[in-house]
Amino acid sequence: MKDLSGKTSFITGAASGIGLGIAKALARAGAKVMLCDIDEAALAKAVDALKLSGADVAGVKADVSLKREIQRAAEATIARYGAVNILVNNAGVGGGGPYGGWSDQEWEWTIGVNLMAVVWGIEIFAPLIERTGEAGHIVSTASMAGLVAPISSAYGATKSAVVALSEALRREMAPRGIGVSVLCPGFVRTRIMEYHRYLPDRFDRALQTAVEAGLGSELAKPSRAAVAAGADPDYVGELVREGIEDDWPYILVDTDFEPYVDARFAAIKASFDRIRDRRVKH
Repeated sequence: MKDLSGKTSFITGAASGIGLGIAKALARAGAKVMLCDIDEAALAKAVDALKLSGADVAGVKADVSLKREIQRAAEATIARYGAVNILVNNAGVGGGGPYGGWSDQEWEWTIGVNLMAVVWGIEIFAPLIERTGEAGHIVSTASMAGLVAPISSAYGATKSAVVALSEALRREMAPRGIGVSVLCPGFVRTRIMEYHRYLPDRFDRALQTAVEAGLGSELAKPSRAAVAAGADPDYVGELVREGIEDDWPYILVDTDFEPYVDARFAAIKASFDRIRDRRVKH
């Protein structure tokens, strides 16, 4: 998709952070943008700001952890623009602590937003992209935590799943003329450390209390500092635009985690070496 001008994109988690950075970049490239977010006030502010630049943008509120709301957002996008060419599954929450602090509800919420929203986004929007008969693209935001083990088990599990899903989907969608990229950022200046603010009412308030306590703990302090000093979301947005135009399989943001990725694959390679000359005994 070398020319994004006039194409329609749908972006979740688009009211702030990486999602807004992507929306700005695509709008600058001439794309129409439907911003989707659970934070209605922030969404309205983001849409109004982008309209001042002359961009053709609109907004739709949705809790992407519910499939019916993604479907409703898709219907709103078609009603507004008539077609979709680019899907960006970007919404995400931190989610989950180390072993000993797990809860069923936090797993449910984290999986719902970080993984199932990606699955449902593809299920609902990919046929709409195919319907155009033109080239299209799907970007899903994972994390460096999808490539190297993080502290948070739930977060890492969902992000690893998004990487695997994107890798498989890339092969499946290529014959259909749809590119697939997975975005694996490290630390970016976003509101990820405030994700408890978006907890839907259907979850027990005790979960919000537990999440707030975790985010305010000493264990989370290094992450808070790293996020505050992280990459500019607008820079990430430009990388995603370039990744769509040039069909990158992986969109990375910096090289900070490269040694950890190298170490992971070195350990896997060592495991192959360990059994290379052995014979299976029956």
